[in-house]
Amino acid sequence: MEALSPAIKPGVVLRRRTTFVDNALLSFGFGCYKSPNWKRTRIWRRIEVKAEGGKQGSIDFSDPDWKSKYQHDFEARFRIPHITDVLPDAVSYPSPFCLKMRTPVSPDFAKGYPSDEEWHGYINNNDRVLLKVIRYSSPTSAGAECIDPDCTWVEQWVHRAGPREKIYFKPEDVKAAIVTCGGLCPGLNDVIRQIVITLEIYGVKKIVGIPFGYRGFSDSSLSEMPLSRKVVQNIHLSGGSLLGVSRGGPTVSDIVDRKRNQYALCSGGNGTHAGANAIHEECGRRRLKVAVVGVPKTIDNDILLMDKTFGFDTAVEEAQRAINSAYIEAHSAYHGIGIVKLMGRSSGFIAMQAALASGQIDICLIPEVPFNLHGPHGVLSHLKYLLERKGSAVVCVAEGAGQDLLQKTNATDASGNIVLGDIGVHIQQETKKFFKGIGFPVDVKYIDPTYMIRACRANASDGILCTVLGQNAVHGAFAGYSGITVGICNTHYAYFPIPEVISQPKVVDPNSRMWHRCLTSTGQPDFI
Repeated sequence: MEALSPAIKPGVVLRRRTTFVDNALLSFGFGCYKSPNWKRTRIWRRIEVKAEGGKQGSIDFSDPDWKSKYQHDFEARFRIPHITDVLPDAVSYPSPFCLKMRTPVSPDFAKGYPSDEEWHGYINNNDRVLLKVIRYSSPTSAGAECIDPDCTWVEQWVHRAGPREKIYFKPEDVKAAIVTCGGLCPGLNDVIRQIVITLEIYGVKKIVGIPFGYRGFSDSSLSEMPLSRKVVQNIHLSGGSLLGVSRGGPTVSDIVDRKRNQYALCSGGNGTHAGANAIHEECGRRRLKVAVVGVPKTIDNDILLMDKTFGFDTAVEEAQRAINSAYIEAHSAYHGIGIVKLMGRSSGFIAMQAALASGQIDICLIPEVPFNLHGPHGVLSHLKYLLERKGSAVVCVAEGAGQDLLQKTNATDASGNIVLGDIGVHIQQETKKFFKGIGFPVDVKYIDPTYMIRACRANASDGILCTVLGQNAVHGAFAGYSGITVGICNTHYAYFPIPEVISQPKVVDPNSRMWHRCLTSTGQPDFI
């Protein structure tokens, strides 16, 4: 949870009442540095909030009711969409999901849906999960996430996930579609498996998998894959995705025109969730009774507001193998240097956590912290110091780090992501050139375990996370929610409106305690 307050977008600024002085204008963005040069004596006057769609509102801190107005705005933004928003006459039914019905329900429903009124396992629609749990006393505290200069405590709540007592779809009428998009990630099969199992417990008989991401909605050469517990029983024992993955796909209108499903469950990252939200909005415009629910899949752990996303723990664990190999290679060579490139396009969570876990990293480079390779304070000078002092060194670099040092191509992939330059190869080449130029013999080994990690089976921690996420995705869809995603927040599971979690990637705050811990572990200086 390294991001700044979720109610504050990057367009938020705190402004002084009169003229500006150097560093008195702060941009309170996710993971941005908080300047120590602000003054407490009534210099901050107003917070401007740039909301979704470019609309701009403001909160005047001189208003004695600003706190309640802020909370009201937050609650409005984090209200989760429901099918009754577009179909107010939608009928609800007692949920067949209860303690007595842990096996699939009867197919005929002749006597109505079974219910256990004495079971207290349902979630009340008014249950909430606290989004932030640390009360900072000063903006200068490490990792402080403050709304105003006095760090006023403002409670921010999100909707608790889980089964509801009333559902808005008849299980026997439902056709559910599951789609996995983007790149591979450990745990995809675990999520698919648990979604299918939970759907069957509700009584759904028509469950299909859409092959190869959104492409499967329009490609006539690709057929839906019928899914059942028998089909998915052991798929979690393997990595990859039973359904396959791909980037890009048809237009939103084309997907909705197919009208295949009463609800769709999508697993993917920011791009997939943006597509899911667009499908949800198009269904709303057409007044279709369709629920679209996302399950956040990003190995980089860069989804806003969530403690972590599935695949992240497995990636950190598997990265230890590559780091240890690099360490052994470097330690066994004369003036050995091991370089390991890990995933992390815009956030360095994997590199940071892997460095902390291994205890073998001397230099950790992430996208959020700029660095120089050359110069008296550069990475290469520090590598020379390490070789002179202890004979070897290991570098861990996130794939999105140091892109300002590489030539930009402006090329994009099918998802619209900018194709990154290979910072790992660049550091390897520059390291060899530098030491050759000063006549200092080195032995450089470079390891890129990206595809080995992506294809792994989920570890136990991710397996549990995937299981609960899959269950709660089905619960949310049956409860009538749409345009939502499910995630873990302060160890509790919650539903979030999709626009709030995809506005930008979550990034490492360079002033956070976790990054400070990483620096303490590596002992590296600033490379600027």
